[in-house]
Amino acid sequence: MGLFRLWWVPQGLPPTEGTYVRYDAEAMLAILVLEASRAGAMVIGEDLGTVEPGVRETLRERGVLGTSVLWFERDWEGDGRPLPPERWRADCLATATTHDLPSTAARLTGEHVELRHRLGLLTRGLAEERAEAAADTGEWLEVLARLGLLHAAGGGRGTSTEEAEVQAVHRFLLRTPARLVGVWLPDAVGDRRPQNLPGTWDQYPNWRLPIADAEGRAVTLEELAGEPRLYALVEVLREKGSGG
Repeated sequence: MGLFRLWWVPQGLPPTEGTYVRYDAEAMLAILVLEASRAGAMVIGEDLGTVEPGVRETLRERGVLGTSVLWFERDWEGDGRPLPPERWRADCLATATTHDLPSTAARLTGEHVELRHRLGLLTRGLAEERAEAAADTGEWLEVLARLGLLHAAGGGRGTSTEEAEVQAVHRFLLRTPARLVGVWLPDAVGDRRPQNLPGTWDQYPNWRLPIADAEGRAVTLEELAGEPRLYALVEVLREKGSGG
């Protein structure tokens, strides 16, 4: 969306004193699409948050995919319930999270709320934040169970309930018409920490965290290559190709 406009704040003033500065989106999109075509690449735009009217339509016309994150895909013009997979847009990368959001494990366990509480970032009471996060996650888990995507934990290999839920989230993404499905590598090992926590500067080590398991222990590339949880998630993604 930064090709269309950016929120500029004069130095020394608070964010509320900023304004949108607009760009020649048509020209910049043309250059972007041209260079992507020359490189044989596909362009994916981050159209999340406050998206002004016409942006997604323009991106689609230019062949630029959007980004759809599961937790945000609700029927906002209707009952606000989770959006069924068949109603997702096709021209997008469907994913469970991004670099600016909690890992799936953190969202499922509510640890993303605890982290923001420890850093003093909550704008409401901890109990209220916990309840809202749990209700949001609970609605999605109900949908996953109703669609038969939430397989029982266990399966002979010690799969935890949390891991089974992470797998179910990705089975849901495969049910959508999205042209691409993204997997956040920390979800493959149960990492609880976001790579970037918007709203922080020196309170949190943004972009400096090595991938870690559910206990916070750093995972080396060699260990990652033999991680059973990673292979189990890959098998879930393969289900699509086998008619699952």
